[in-house]
Amino acid sequence: MKKLLTFILGLGLCASGFAQTSPASKSAAPKPAGPEKMTPGMTEIWDPEVKIIEAGKTNIEAPSDAIILFNGTDINSEWSDTKGNPTKWTVKDGELISVRGSGMIQTKRKFGSVQLHIEWKTPSDVQGESQGRGNSGVYLQELFEVQVLDSYNNRTYRQGQAGSLYKQHAPLVNVCRKPGEWQAYDIIYTAPTFGNDTTVYLTPPRITVLQNGVLIQNNVVLRGPTEYIGIPEYFIKPHGAGSLQLQDHGNPVAYRNIWIREL
Repeated sequence: MKKLLTFILGLGLCASGFAQTSPASKSAAPKPAGPEKMTPGMTEIWDPEVKIIEAGKTNIEAPSDAIILFNGTDINSEWSDTKGNPTKWTVKDGELISVRGSGMIQTKRKFGSVQLHIEWKTPSDVQGESQGRGNSGVYLQELFEVQVLDSYNNRTYRQGQAGSLYKQHAPLVNVCRKPGEWQAYDIIYTAPTFGNDTTVYLTPPRITVLQNGVLIQNNVVLRGPTEYIGIPEYFIKPHGAGSLQLQDHGNPVAYRNIWIREL
């Protein structure tokens, strides 16, 4: 009997020891600390502070960091013909007017990605039709044309009318004013980039255009430089900044209030 009691007592001690090392007992141990609790300040970046500039008093007035490319008087300080000579375009009553046969003009400065504001007017004396009526163009980096045309009651091919990215993208809408009335383009242009040892875009050029305050091109991708004949090709020799150009297409299209911001 004594031996039996001793055996039972031994089993009880073993059971007690097992209970002390059981998984249930381990789970009661302190848990490791988790990640620090997020606070609003953890996602607030204060420096460097965003650069402050002064906006124009109206939506068409140049902001304080813009480069004024035409102020209504002087043309030859910022512009030349494509050979670097003084332009034959004329300035009259604050307007820069294309002269038939004078050729394209371009800025002396070169640009990459930009915000551009430019106002234009086709002749009030309507002559011609389709592409022969109030034709000009704005070229970015000397390669990509935003079409200028009298497209008020003037049918032409879709991707050749005013606001088109010539022969690539038609505008979303035709928002042209009557001939002889001033119109405005606000253009956001993202220049292409190139990889090493390649002639293919690493990132293609993109353009957003507002005409008279209305979105007509929404961050569209250009396949390649503007072509009159043939399909634009995205294989192109790598290039850097280029001039802003205005096209002489034989019509006395006028420009004013031209300013640009480098992005």
